[in-house]
Formats: sequence, structure tokens, C-alpha cells
Amino acid sequence: MEALVDRKQVTASKRGAYERVPTAKRIAYAAPAFALAVVGIPVYVYLPKFYTDAVGVDITVLGYLILLARVFDAVIDPGMGLLSDITRTPFGRRRPYIAGGAVLLAASLCFLFIPPEASPLVETIWFGIGIFTLFLFWTAVTVPYEALGPEITMDYDERTSLLGMRDGFLIAGTLAAASSPAVVVLLFDLASDAEGERAKFFWIAMVYSPLLVALCCWCVLAVGERPAVAREQSPWRGLGELVRNRPFIILLVSYGVAAFGNNLPATLILYYVQYVLGSKQADLFLLIYFITGILFLPGWVLLARKLEKKVTWLAAMAINTGAFIGVFFLGPGDAAIYGVLVFLSGIGFGATIAIPSAMQADVIDYDELLSGRRREGLYIGVWSVTKKLAAALGVGAAFAILGNVGYVPNTEQSEQVQLTLRILYALVPSLCNVAAFFIALFYPITRGVHREILATIAERRAVLDPLRPGRMLDS
Repeated sequence: MEALVDRKQVTASKRGAYERVPTAKRIAYAAPAFALAVVGIPVYVYLPKFYTDAVGVDITVLGYLILLARVFDAVIDPGMGLLSDITRTPFGRRRPYIAGGAVLLAASLCFLFIPPEASPLVETIWFGIGIFTLFLFWTAVTVPYEALGPEITMDYDERTSLLGMRDGFLIAGTLAAASSPAVVVLLFDLASDAEGERAKFFWIAMVYSPLLVALCCWCVLAVGERPAVAREQSPWRGLGELVRNRPFIILLVSYGVAAFGNNLPATLILYYVQYVLGSKQADLFLLIYFITGILFLPGWVLLARKLEKKVTWLAAMAINTGAFIGVFFLGPGDAAIYGVLVFLSGIGFGATIAIPSAMQADVIDYDELLSGRRREGLYIGVWSVTKKLAAALGVGAAFAILGNVGYVPNTEQSEQVQLTLRILYALVPSLCNVAAFFIALFYPITRGVHREILATIAERRAVLDPLRPGRMLDS
């Protein structure tokens, strides 16, 4: 670890104590994550089945459209991040994109969730346009929004709490989004036919569209931005310099491998529960998983304060994967056992999301040590590329594979299809998490090393701004 920081540069400026984030500000920052979670379970889990089984889009074509849309979504992320890094407005670098993008995202959500009754060709084109625009404006909001987080506080442990709250809101929002179809059905007494499915997605869009705009505007108004440390003179040069950041590369590869596998269960749970377990309780199992993740997340945050972030993350991955591997061996009539395994796996779920976010903020500080610039947007953009490409490849391949092995909607599936579902849903994600675990072992930034990184940055800034030697970022 000596190579990360020249310890001879670290002097008495080593203090590591920064202003705590007020609770009201934490909540205002975290709130948009609750609504942004709608581009999650409803889109990845419910929407594909809605478009294949109720609207009439071919599952193989749908899989390819999702794959292409996610690749497009991922490719534009670094550009969006760089754009938010170099943008200069009276309202800041990030907030104009968060506010404006939220309006366009809400409109695209309505477009995608409320398709017309038309021919299969028109419905397919409608889905293609809708999914592309949804991901485009989602990126326009989420990349600047996530880039805003590491700027709010520089403290190693305070970041875990702040970003843990944001990801806790994300999990809570995911839970609400996962529950929304069932809630809408109960409230409006909808039938389970195609007409009922269309009405269900209509009301989900009517609730989430204004909620997205309202919560993003609250964040924009309540959370001020900090000025950039230095203007990036050659923005694209940052992509080349990024490979020098060894801790980020390790974290990125580990998280990307895990994300490739972890997106498969989220997308295939409806298919697995119905066609492998022979159950209609997929909504219940989703609730168990997300509620468990929310309940145990504060404990993981406290554990990360006592231990290192890496140790906490590894422990969470071990628990999450150790329980979930058993799902591969289940079959018809094993719904109760599946519920127990879902609960055990959910214990580590929240930490596998929140802890890497806090670690990501720390490697951005290391980038400033190397480059002298704050490039949260660039790093969040590259992080999003990896996360979204992993999801796109996994999800797109899964639907294509199911189509090729003979999946037929609304009928009993062949043994080959059921085996394929078990492999894609449980075995592949577990193996990916095992690989991610061993990669993460090499992550080098500890609490002490991070303190030294900040101290060296503070010394450098003191030279550049001797009148304010102790400052990190201006409020």
C-alpha cells in the first residue's frame, strides 16, 4: 500500500475530520433514489413479461432490443459524466441535469408504460423507442445525481452513512416499485388479462412520473453544489489517466463481474418462480428479499465504521452468495425452502449495494491525488458503463437463450427450459459473485490510507491557496 501515497508528504495536516452532513440534507439528497428505482424492478422484471405475454412482442426480439438499449445507455455514460464535470452554470455542474432530466425521464416513462393497442410490429417499434429514450434520460439524471454524492462530504465514514442512506432509499424504492403492480391490482380490482395488465402499467406511470420530478427538484433546491477544484482542460484525457487508478480498476472489475450475475435473478425471478417452482408468489419473495435488505443495511453501515469497508463488503458477498447457491437445486414444490434462502441471501443484499458506493467515492479522492482535479462525473460515468454493460449482456443474453431453447409464454415449459432457468437464475450469479469476491481481496484503500490521501491533497491545496490552507471543497 506504500505505493498509493508518498508517506513523506504527509505531515501534521493529517486530520481526517470534516463537517458532518445534516440529517435534512442527507434525506434531501437520498430522496430521488426512491423514485429513480422505478427504472429497476418494473422495467427489468415486470415490463418484459408485460410486453411479451400481454402486448405481444416476441421474446427474442425484446431481448435484443433491451441489450441494444442498455449498450447505448452504457456508452453514453462517460460522456454524460464528463459533460457534468465541465459544465459551468449559476446553478452548478450537476443540478441543471438532475432537474431537467427528471422531466424528460418522467415523460419517457409514460411513453413506455402506456403503449397503444396496435399490431405486433407497431408495439415492437414503440417498445424500442420507449426503452431507448427511457435509458437516455435516466442517464441524464442518475450520472450527475450520483456524482453529486461524493462531493457532499470527504469523510471516510460519513460517506458510508450518506451513501448508505441513498442506497437504502434506493432499496426502499425498489421495494415500493416491486410492490406497485400488486398494490395497483388491489386498489383498482384489475383482472389478470391483457386489459388489466395495460391498466396496471398506466397507473404505475401516473404515480411515478410526478414523483420523479418532485423528489429530484427537492434535491436540487436543498443540496448546494461545491465549486470544482480545477477545470479539466482536456476532458477526454481523463479516460486515459483513469487506468492509473489501480484501486478504482480493482473495484470496478470486481463490481462489474458481480453485476453481470446479479442482474439475472432480478430479471428472471418471475419466470423462475412460475416455471421452475410452480408458484405464483414471486411478488412475496421480492418483498422478503428487499425488506430483509433494508432491515439489515443499518447494521452493515455500523459494521463498516468499526471494520474496513472492504471487509464488510466481502462478508456481505459471502452471506449473499452462500445462501443463494442453494436455489439452483430447487424444483416444483420447493417454494417454502426458496423463501428461506431468499431471506438469508437478503441479509447481505443492502451492503453489496451501499458499501461499493462508499468505496467508489474514496477512489475518486485518490484520482485527485494523482491528477489534481475533481472528476466525480467521469468516474460515475465509467462505473455506470460497467454496471449497465454487465446488466445488458446478462439480461439480453438470458432472454435470447430462453428463446433459443424453446421458451413459450403462458404454458408449461420443457425440462430444457427449466434447467436453463435454474442455471441462469442461480448458478451463474453465484459463480460471478465468487469471482468478484477474490478480485476484491486486492482492493488496497483502508481508513488509514484514505486519511493520508486527504492529508496530501490538503497540503497541495494549501500551496495553491495559502489563505485557506485547511479547506477541502468550498460549501
